[in-house]
Amino acid sequence: MSNLEAAPGELVCQDRPGTAPGVTVLAPRDVPLGGPRAMRVRRTLPQRQRSLIGAWCFADHYGPQDVAGTGGMDVGPHPHTGLQTASWLFSGEIEHRDSLGSHAMVRPGELNLMTGGHGIAHSEVSTPETTTLHGVQLWIALPDEHRHTARDFRHHAPPRLALPGASARVFLGSLAGATSPVPTFTPLLGAELVLDPGARLALDVDPAFEHGVLQDIGAITVAGTALATGDLAYLAPGARRVELANTGDSPTRVLVLGGTPFTEEIVMWWNFVGRSHDEIAAFREAWEAESEQFGDVEGYAGTPGRLPAPALPRARLTPRRNPTEGHR
Repeated sequence: MSNLEAAPGELVCQDRPGTAPGVTVLAPRDVPLGGPRAMRVRRTLPQRQRSLIGAWCFADHYGPQDVAGTGGMDVGPHPHTGLQTASWLFSGEIEHRDSLGSHAMVRPGELNLMTGGHGIAHSEVSTPETTTLHGVQLWIALPDEHRHTARDFRHHAPPRLALPGASARVFLGSLAGATSPVPTFTPLLGAELVLDPGARLALDVDPAFEHGVLQDIGAITVAGTALATGDLAYLAPGARRVELANTGDSPTRVLVLGGTPFTEEIVMWWNFVGRSHDEIAAFREAWEAESEQFGDVEGYAGTPGRLPAPALPRARLTPRRNPTEGHR
């Protein structure tokens, strides 16, 4: 998914490993994408309290949205650099095309992972059969040694793993004895969990990782801390177990994200991840000049056409660092 904000802020992000015990809750902010019938998303990363969880640097949670009211998703060709996009749906279907030549469908319970290292372009359109869109769009920052890597696209449909009172689909990394075959450039975890009403689940996790639990539907607590819709519970490195409890009378669904702390400083603006303001400006100029750095997306027949880049901010922002961890 593109960042369609008309005036995206430039973010200079560097996270320090968390040190406090327990859970820190990051509440989302509501962001409209596009024009008058804009899709609205709940954005939990990045924000002032925390820029990244592992290499996960961007998290938009949207829906369930009635396509008849929002017009669905029709995002024309747009660029990415220095990152991977991970698309995960709960309902609906999205058609993906990119400048690598990939043409694929994003469907519930299936991972589409696109790598835009040196540069890639893609489009995303919800299919005519889609009546409800509901899912997440996640970005993964590439480490310096790999951030100019070649374009790539991977599709993976993880099997459903049965757990006591729950089920899991592990789309990146390893959890509960399941391992995704999709390679990553830094150690990562990505999994969908569904808990039955009243179920409690204790998951063994890598203590070298920091973790985030993103609430989707239902009533859930993480280590006894309740989450609201779209909240992201952060657990600092050192935790060996993530404890989840469904406190409601219907199933609850969450995403568990994790990774080793990403210590490199990155600059995020629009759909680019770089290392400096000047580099971001060069990416923007290359996109506006229709440079071969990003290639062409063939087969897109939507109405917006190729998305123009917004104007750059007049001044760069100061680096953002995590404050001392606390509890909510």
